[in-house]
Amino acid sequence: MPEPKKPSRCPCCDPTVETVEEALTRRRFLKTASGAVVTAAGLGALPWSLPPKAWGAGMPFVPPEDAKPRAAEDYVKLLFENLKPEQRREICFPIDHPLRKKVSNNWHIVPQLIKDYFTADQQEIIRSIFKGVTTEDGYERFQKQMKDDSGGFGEYSCALFGSPAEGKYQWVMTGRHLTLRADGNTIDNVALGGPIFYGHAVTFNEKPDHPGNVWWHQARLANEVFQALDGKQRDKALLEEPPADEEASVRLRGSVENIPGLAVAELAADQKALLEKTLKSLLAMLRESDVNEVMECLKKNGGLESARVSFYKNGDLGSDGIWDIWRVEGPAFVWFFRGAPHVHTWVNVAHRGQEWI
Repeated sequence: MPEPKKPSRCPCCDPTVETVEEALTRRRFLKTASGAVVTAAGLGALPWSLPPKAWGAGMPFVPPEDAKPRAAEDYVKLLFENLKPEQRREICFPIDHPLRKKVSNNWHIVPQLIKDYFTADQQEIIRSIFKGVTTEDGYERFQKQMKDDSGGFGEYSCALFGSPAEGKYQWVMTGRHLTLRADGNTIDNVALGGPIFYGHAVTFNEKPDHPGNVWWHQARLANEVFQALDGKQRDKALLEEPPADEEASVRLRGSVENIPGLAVAELAADQKALLEKTLKSLLAMLRESDVNEVMECLKKNGGLESARVSFYKNGDLGSDGIWDIWRVEGPAFVWFFRGAPHVHTWVNVAHRGQEWI
């Protein structure tokens, strides 16, 4: 297997991981009801709801048009079943392996890159997993982010923990400005499979209005919330120094005590509606089942009423009063958006406010 290309380092990201120069030629694949193409080599485990039609040897398999779309976890199982023994030794780990719990702004969970390591069929299964955990709009945004940040989907890596056939399991995909998970709700307590990360750097030092950044619209909505605050509310919400750009900054506190910022309970109805609109935008790139679980976690911990919102002066690009760094936090919910010098977003949501397991 060829060694991954060595890109330039990102000073604000994990210094051990580097960006790759833009070199991915995406393999053309057929659109189906589920968004996957799998050739005859892997058909034995295909989890379609209807039996496949006949296919020729070496020809791409297209499921029936009336076959139901499959969940991301169906493709996780399919990937696991189609791995070669040597692949299982290299990218599969016990469920309690410490790598499963890691989240970072720039890292590879294993050194094997998707484009180099997996067969063409396996790559399409991985793409189907990714599509399964995102919405159509979210998928397209992630595709642009990955192309800008690392050269494309194939420059990322993934690993499997546990066994989909035996109980708890998790698929984790990582790379520059990305950590996403799929676990079929087999991991206790957490939503989204555990902490996730997303970001984007059109250029390393972006302009104040972040032209072309696929996630900046979220900050615009958050700033609409700030603009709707009165003077006293702004004094509580606007803080000087943001938390560090690291995993420790999204550890769950378990209560509202010691959470800085403006209490959402102090907002008027129209202000709360704006914040709810922002939250819906934050969740819009994720599949419905994950959104529902996030909302369930919020409800269990007092809803948005128990959260606090904060904005930060340090990191205001252009000193324009449009706050590039902001945060919404509750007992078991943290959404930490950092837009300086480009976008880094840390997310951690659980059913109970404790460190995820």
